This record gives sequence, structure tokens and C-alpha cells, in this order.
Amino acid sequence: MKRLDLRVLIPAVALAVLLVVYFGSHPRGFSTRVLTIWSNQSVLLVFAAFAQFFVVMVRGIDLSVGAMVALSNVVASYVLAGEGVSLVFGTVAVLATGVACGLINGLVVTLGRIPPIIATLATGAVFSGVALALRPTPGGAVNEGLSDALSYAVGPVPTSLILIVLAGMAFAFLMRRTAFGLEAQGVGSSEHSAALTGISLIRVRIIAHGLGGFCAALCGYYLAMVTLTGDAGVGPTYTLNAIAAIVLGGVSLAGGVGKAWGVVIGALSLKTVAAVMFFSGLPPLAQPFFEGFVLAAAVVLGSLGLVRVRNRQKLFSQ
Repeated sequence: MKRLDLRVLIPAVALAVLLVVYFGSHPRGFSTRVLTIWSNQSVLLVFAAFAQFFVVMVRGIDLSVGAMVALSNVVASYVLAGEGVSLVFGTVAVLATGVACGLINGLVVTLGRIPPIIATLATGAVFSGVALALRPTPGGAVNEGLSDALSYAVGPVPTSLILIVLAGMAFAFLMRRTAFGLEAQGVGSSEHSAALTGISLIRVRIIAHGLGGFCAALCGYYLAMVTLTGDAGVGPTYTLNAIAAIVLGGVSLAGGVGKAWGVVIGALSLKTVAAVMFFSGLPPLAQPFFEGFVLAAAVVLGSLGLVRVRNRQKLFSQ
């Protein structure tokens, strides 16, 4: 079996085991309600992980993911309280906010020639400041009918689980069947080779950041559906969790290697680990320690993979 297949197969097996443990340890067992709660929490991390995924694929890193989530969530709390057509325009406004933030990141990184880790750290501070200025304290309102439609179940199947599957299918198609997807993988694998084939590194990176902003906006939008409010302070946990999720899903922090379904599996696994810990009987004060340990281990494993790729490149270049 190919190595890339194992990057998805192994996390998928681990996720299956975690789900058995989770539903087995939950007081209510496996039910539509329990599945809905799990999927509502998981879809947020899935969207945030995709926000990081597209940038990492082109050899970047986005430390502003959480800030974009927070800003989009705050905007949603202002524009999604109406009815009918206003909800359509409100949805467009929220998604446009994320895309705009992503494009700003892409322009700063490419045209400004600033290292992504520094550029997105700075822009993230700006986005967080804007979100806090708009919503100093949690508040606002969201149309409850729309919230119910997106956060409950269609028969026995949670709407959020349907969204997870649709996101996986759409982004898998994007990466495997479109010019951008192939170009992004090419840029992440070898910038020099990609440039020689005529691929515009600037264009691909800007699009990747724009897609990242779009996914962060989806996360902020759905967060508003779940909480019915906007909160400028929700961002910090999403940035690190998104990085850990894509690493768990087999995405290389060196760029160019990773699959959309791996991102979904990694995000679901990370969220399920946290849920299992909650019902495991661990003392509440100990749970953040173990969650932090899992996050740190995932990021370290991703960093080790990055070192191996770089060392291999140096070896081949000699």
C-alpha cells in the first residue's frame, strides 16, 4: 500500500476505535442526540482544520485562523438575526469577511515577502482587535430557525454530519480534480519545479490563503448557529487545534502532502479524544493537561516529519 494511503488509513482506524470508546462510555450510548452533539462540535474543528490545510499545502502556516474564526463569528452575530433575503446577504457578508481576511494574508505574505508565521501573527492580531472592537463582550443574535436547521438532525442524521461529508467531498474534488489543487500540491512539493512549469507561485498562494479564510468563515458562521451569539474571544484554541488536526490526518507541515479526507479524519479524531477524556472519569483539572499533551505530541510529530522531508531534500541536492 502506498505511503500516502497509510497517512489516511491509520488515522481512520484510530478514529473508528475512538468512536467505539466514546459512544460506549457515553451515559446515553449511541443515539441521534449524542451523535448530533458530537458532530456539531466536530464540524467546527473540521472547518478550522481546512482553513489551515490549504495554506500548509503551499508551504505556509496561518496563525490567524482563530482570529478569522472570531471575526467571522462576530460579524455573523450582527447580520444573521433577520429573516428571508436578509439571511442570504448576511451569509454572504460573513463568508466575504473570511475571504477578505485570507486574501489580505496572502497579499502580505507574497507581495510583502514576509515569512508566513510572522505575517499571519501580525494580521491575526489585527483581526482579533477588529472583532473585539465590534463585540467587546459576547452578544448579538442569530435567527433561531436557521440555527435549528443547521444544528439539528434530518431524521436520524445530524445536519452537521452531512456538512462534514459534503466538505470532505468538495475539498477532495478541489485538490484532486482542479488545476488549483494540482498546482497547490506542486508548489508545496517543489517551488522551483512548479515555477519552471509556469505555475504562478504568488497566484496559487493568494488563492490558498483566500480558501483558508473562506473555511475559517464557515467555522465562525457555524459557531454562531450553535451558540446564537458572537464572541471575539473564541479564536485562540482554533489555531493550534487546526494545526494538530491536519497533522493527525497525515498532512505534512513541509507542504505538498496531504488529503482532504485526512483532514476530516484528523479533526474528528482530535475532537473525539477530548470527548472521551470528558467521560473517562479524569479529574476536570487533569483534562486540559492530557488534551494539551495530545496537541503537543501531534505538532511535534508534524515537525519531525518536516525535518525528515528537508533532510531528504538536502540529500538529493548534494
